[in-house]
Order: sequence, then C-alpha cells, then structure tokens
Amino acid sequence: MFTSRKKIHKDNDAEPTEFEETAAQYLFDLENTNQDLKSDLKDLYINQAIPMDVAGNRKAVVIYVPFRLRKSFRKIHLRLVRELEKKFSGKDVVLVATRRIVRPPKKGSAVQRPRTRTLTAVHDAILEDVVYPAEIVGKRVRYRLDGSKIIKVFLDPKERNNTEYKLETFSGVYRKLTGKDVSFEFPISEA
Repeated sequence: MFTSRKKIHKDNDAEPTEFEETAAQYLFDLENTNQDLKSDLKDLYINQAIPMDVAGNRKAVVIYVPFRLRKSFRKIHLRLVRELEKKFSGKDVVLVATRRIVRPPKKGSAVQRPRTRTLTAVHDAILEDVVYPAEIVGKRVRYRLDGSKIIKVFLDPKERNNTEYKLETFSGVYRKLTGKDVSFEFPISEA
C-alpha cells in the first residue's frame, strides 16, 4: 500500500483512514492500468474520501481534491468518475474541491476576508462541484410557511443523460455537506 500513499495528502500530515487508503489505491491503479488517464493522473492526488448514505439505499463516495488541482480534475472528470464508480461498485462518486470558510473579521479589525472564503460563496461553489458535468442555469429559494427553505436548482438540459440518475445523490450529498435542502430539476424547454 506504500505506493498509493503518494495519491493522498492529508492536512497536518494526518494518517489516512482505511477507506481513504482504498480510494488512493484505486487512483494509483487507474494511473498504472488505464492508458488514456495515465498522463493526466500522474501529478494528481486527493485530500480526503468519505463514504455517505444518501436517499434510501443509495450510497455515495465524496472525494475531496485540492483546490489548486480542481481544474486538472475537471478535465478528466467524466472518465475518472466512470472508472471510479466501476471500482467502488454501485456507489456514486462525487468530486469536491477542498475549500475553507473564514469567520467574519472582528469589529475594528483592519483585516478583510476574501469574498471566496465566506460561507455563502463556499456553499455555492460546493453546489457547482457536486453537479459538475452539468451547469447550473437557474436557482430559486422557496420559503415555506413553517420557516424552512428549499433551494430549487435548474440544471442545463444538455447534460440530462449523464446526470439525471444521480439527482437524488446530488441532493443527499449537498445536504450532508452544508445542511441545506436542495432539489434539482431540468427546465422545461418550450418547443
């Protein structure tokens, strides 16, 4: 398993869990066996991998990738996710960039926090990462009478074939990561 250690780098040099080791091993195996992914996976690694139970009997694997490497992962996203779903047998794989939320500055402090580190910006970016092959074309927030709210997200209909079967997984993963309820729909095209 030592060879798979170069495929996972945890913060503060923490030891990876057994599940993270298997995810790193799968990445290492893909790099060595799959010729079209070999050159792309050479310099890529992950930060963390978490198994999740979502929506009834469905299971998902959330893989955190370093923020700086997210563009490289997006280039091979479809092929990589397809191969990893074969390896994880029946679990949906979701790639999310590792982002940090910084708390608001104290009164009288001259330090400004970047807009990308606010809670709202990080949650919006996580939503885009979760649905990645599809683009978000619209969002609505619905407030119910009991005070709860649900976010309706409209996805690009061009990616309907690739993402329609994963919509429950997307909403379950987003709920676990952020605590917000979200429902995904494809806008009805007017012919």
